[in-house]
Amino acid sequence: MGKYKLVFKKSVAKDLRDLPKREVASLLKRIRLLAEEPRAHGCEKLSGQARYRVRQGACRIIYEIRDDVLIVVVVKVGHRKRVYRGA
Repeated sequence: MGKYKLVFKKSVAKDLRDLPKREVASLLKRIRLLAEEPRAHGCEKLSGQARYRVRQGACRIIYEIRDDVLIVVVVKVGHRKRVYRGA
């Protein structure tokens, strides 16, 4: 399997600005790992959607996998209490 390209929705930049800086670094590291293995240990498919989520501390990363073109689209990043609203 080849390496996936990472694509971010424009709203993800705002999501990251709203988080503490120490969490942003660990989130970005985890997102980079998604390019290597998008369905790694710990990822779960969201019910009723074609999206996945992965935990990173108290935050969640919501993303889509497009296997036909080898792209991972990061849709939303945020605290676990708020990330699922409107995702």
